Formats: sequence, C-alpha cells, structure tokens
Amino acid sequence: MEIFTLLETIEDILERSKGVPFTTKAIVDKEEMLDIIKEIRLKLPDELKQAKWVKEERQRILEEAKKEGENIVKEAENRIIAMIDEHEITKKAYEQKAEIIETANEMYREMCKGTKDYADEILSKIENSIKDLNITVETALQTIQESRKELK
Repeated sequence: MEIFTLLETIEDILERSKGVPFTTKAIVDKEEMLDIIKEIRLKLPDELKQAKWVKEERQRILEEAKKEGENIVKEAENRIIAMIDEHEITKKAYEQKAEIIETANEMYREMCKGTKDYADEILSKIENSIKDLNITVETALQTIQESRKELK
C-alpha cells in the first residue's frame, strides 16, 4: 500500500531529524512533511473506494446467492409438479419436495453466511488499516505540532 510507504517515509524523516538539545523534540522540514501528508490525503479516497467496492460486492454476492436459492426451489417445485400422477408418486413427491427445499434453503443460508463472513473479514481488515493509518497520521501531526511550538 502506498499509504504505508508514505507513513514509513514520515517515520524515516522523524528518525533522521536533528534533535533539540535537552528535549525529545526534533527539527523537521515542514514542507517535506506537509507534502507527504498531502499525498496521504490524496491516497485515502482510494482506500475508501476499495471499502465501498467490498460492500457492493458483498451485496451482489448475497443477491446472487438468493437468486440461486430461489432457482433451486423453483426447480424443485417444477420437478414435483411433473411427478404428480398417482397417490404414491404424489406422496413421494411431497417428501422429496420438502427435502429439496430444505437442502436448497440450507445451501442458501450457508452461502449467505459465508459471503457475510468474507465481507466482514475484508471490511474488518480495511477498518484496522484505516485505524492504524489514522493513529500514525495523528502521531505524526502531534510531533509536527510539538516541533512547531518549540520553534516559536
């Protein structure tokens, strides 16, 4: 990720910066830091677009799974209608219908759960990345602000 590279650059700048004697403060190139922060701000929308894509993809997969489940149920119903000729066949057809519908519903539930778990995992990773990025940016900004205060 380019954002992490930019954050590593900020860390390198802070590590290379000259320290102010008798403090934990450092002197950094303000323009260089502001340029990097500006680049991070430009890159963040890409991360947000990726999260939106994951959300939309999750919805598409859920809809696809629902349609597939509905198709399976319709197919099962069509098979059963075709089998209704005699009483014994009808009885078997109803039993098979219930089994097929239950199987189809179970498959649908499993596909939905798997899709939701997958989407949740991806969203969680993106959320954690953005939180980590936010903490790093806040830390960098705080360091910059402290350095600026010392310069005044």
